[in-house]
Amino acid sequence: MVDTRLLESFVAVAESRSVADAARRLNIAPATLALRIRSLEQEFGFALLTRSGRIAKPTPAGLELALRAVAILRDIRELKTLNDHDRPRGKIRLGVAQTAITTVLCDVLPALAAKYPDLDIVVQKGSSAQVFEKLNGGEIDGALLFHPPFQFSKSFTWRLLRAEPYIVISQAAETVTESLRLLKERPFVRYDRSLWSGQIAESYLRQQRIRPRERIELDALDAIAVLVDRGLGVSLVPNRELPWPEGLAIAKHTLPEPAPRRELGLLWPVASAYSRLLRVIEQEALYIMGNERPT
Repeated sequence: MVDTRLLESFVAVAESRSVADAARRLNIAPATLALRIRSLEQEFGFALLTRSGRIAKPTPAGLELALRAVAILRDIRELKTLNDHDRPRGKIRLGVAQTAITTVLCDVLPALAAKYPDLDIVVQKGSSAQVFEKLNGGEIDGALLFHPPFQFSKSFTWRLLRAEPYIVISQAAETVTESLRLLKERPFVRYDRSLWSGQIAESYLRQQRIRPRERIELDALDAIAVLVDRGLGVSLVPNRELPWPEGLAIAKHTLPEPAPRRELGLLWPVASAYSRLLRVIEQEALYIMGNERPT
């Protein structure tokens, strides 16, 4: 019987087209990964990869094996989750939006590890849009992300964990306190419109018919706060739970209601075999954030 670790290693190389990249993804040495691939080739009796420089491309037979291995590994992982309904166990692949790693995941993961030592969570990070694309493609089993400026299809289950209203931030010494006036009169540091959260801010500006005097567009909230502190302008951003970097003198200005907000939550396919495990993660996240105690 083929060791599933060998199949997982080969699939990682086939997907990344690089032994070095796959080794980093699996957190093992490239030499160890190469030995695993060689063992698998000896097991099947044919070559699985062709190498050209740093690129490792599956042979036709290797590509067929990779496609079948993905399905086999998924079935094995799903079967492991059915073993014990009272004690969650097995492996689950969770995509996490970059901002949520520091604001939620770093609190939730230690609690889950202590309470459910047999539950193995493999985290893949990216923007919310990137994480959603991976979920659509079956690369991950669930996603901790911010809701997009569109509705999810009914084939997904969405669980809201936290909502963050948008605010205007300025230098603490700013004399104007009215948020909409600040957006109209002061130079503007824009939250990147390629991000879903940035698109929410842009939609609000359009609704208010405000065309700010834009100076720069950034995708990092900490960097935006630093530039606001240094007098480059004001910004329209979510009022996140994570504190701003130390040493900044930032003033927060609330928006008139109804103010926009971004919603952080868990998303997974309705028909997923991992629904039970994702509900465990949901309840622990809600408990950590003080919303409710897990049952």
